[in-house]
Amino acid sequence: MYPNMTKFLPFVYDDKAFLTNQKCFIITGNAMAFLTAFFNSSLFKYCFRESFPELLGGTRELSKIFFDKIPVIQVDEKTEIKFKTAVLDIQSEYTESKAREIDSMIFDLYNLTAEERDAIGYITIK
Repeated sequence: MYPNMTKFLPFVYDDKAFLTNQKCFIITGNAMAFLTAFFNSSLFKYCFRESFPELLGGTRELSKIFFDKIPVIQVDEKTEIKFKTAVLDIQSEYTESKAREIDSMIFDLYNLTAEERDAIGYITIK
């Protein structure tokens, strides 16, 4: 689940089948925990935040048409389970160290070098 317009690029994993109002979107499909982690990751923010148009007040519009252009790797069930555990944990109690650990998991999947990891760093959008 994610909002239509936001400054913070927040994506939430929902395993309880919540509903939203007209100001949010729900993504469905396979590997939703991984996708949630990817969309909240520093890699996504570094590479794609400029793909979403900036509106007045510094908000960004997160419409589906902008997501269609983003390449995302496919993960197996074992990897999805690891991400589900990590995502549920960070959603129950956020810490920067948990966010950095998820970033590291994403960086590993994308086989980023030490130099690429350093260039991206840890990104929070405020």
